[in-house]
Amino acid sequence: MNVIQIAVIVLGSIGLVSAVILFFASKKFAVHEDPRIGEVAAVLPQANCGGCGYPGCGGFANACVKASASGSLGDLNCAPGGKEVMEKVACILGLQASAASPKVAVVRCSGTCDARPHAVVYDGAHTCRIQSMTGMGETQCLYGCLGEGDCVRACLFGAIQVNPETGIAEVDETKCTGCGACQKACPRGLIELRPVGPKGRRVVVLCNNKDKGIIATKVCKNSCIGCGKCVKTCEKFEAITLEANLAYIDPEKCKLCRKCEEVCPRGVIKGFNFPPKKAAAPAPGTAEHTAVPASRTAEPATPAVSAPASDASSPTNSNESTKQ
Repeated sequence: MNVIQIAVIVLGSIGLVSAVILFFASKKFAVHEDPRIGEVAAVLPQANCGGCGYPGCGGFANACVKASASGSLGDLNCAPGGKEVMEKVACILGLQASAASPKVAVVRCSGTCDARPHAVVYDGAHTCRIQSMTGMGETQCLYGCLGEGDCVRACLFGAIQVNPETGIAEVDETKCTGCGACQKACPRGLIELRPVGPKGRRVVVLCNNKDKGIIATKVCKNSCIGCGKCVKTCEKFEAITLEANLAYIDPEKCKLCRKCEEVCPRGVIKGFNFPPKKAAAPAPGTAEHTAVPASRTAEPATPAVSAPASDASSPTNSNESTKQ
């Protein structure tokens, strides 16, 4: 037996022994994965947006399967997939899909370029996070939108853009899935996920400034000054609270009456997707109410009627009267 044959036998023996060891080790330390995890992950949108609170769609699928052991999906919800996807997930797991209230992102800022005077010129990395770390950005408002587009880059659905005229991020409700990626990306916490509301209607305080009224007015013409008029208007429903010089509307208590929007002296309370208001009828006794249209006040023109010729104007009658 030569050296080559000996080497082949030795190497083959080592390979065989290693294969046997690996086989038993794989059986001993095998990790069982529920096949339903793969089935659930297959129906998810694979956006990996993190809106569900789990690391990607795989993590969410694993959480759904674990939750199925309790007989319910609980509060688990895939925002991009919506109700349709959650019904498929529930069907795979043999559960009932819970009805989750759809949400939409709202940028709580009204500080346009005209409302917030620029105090400095920022010359650095164009990200909201870095600019926020340097201080107040180019304006004196510590709470307003920086307009560098961190939320735009975080959104996987193209639902948010920075308006070049106002410098504020704006949400396209038709594209927003309520995943919350933009909310996490905003370093100033301006973006809030709120219930879409009946017929898409909701009332929001578009300001996040917590400074006192005098300071807030100085840094932004469109800021909330914490006057409390909206709170007094909504005393019956207690939907509005005033904390840290800032008004906040609870979407669960708001009755969408919009009275707070009418009394706000700064115009920072805005109603979304409401029909245009009808013009109020003039009160009785006012000039507008008593005024009569010109077409009704004008006297109708009397048609001209030609009178018949009198007897005195005829030649015959004239001669007869002379004779008499």
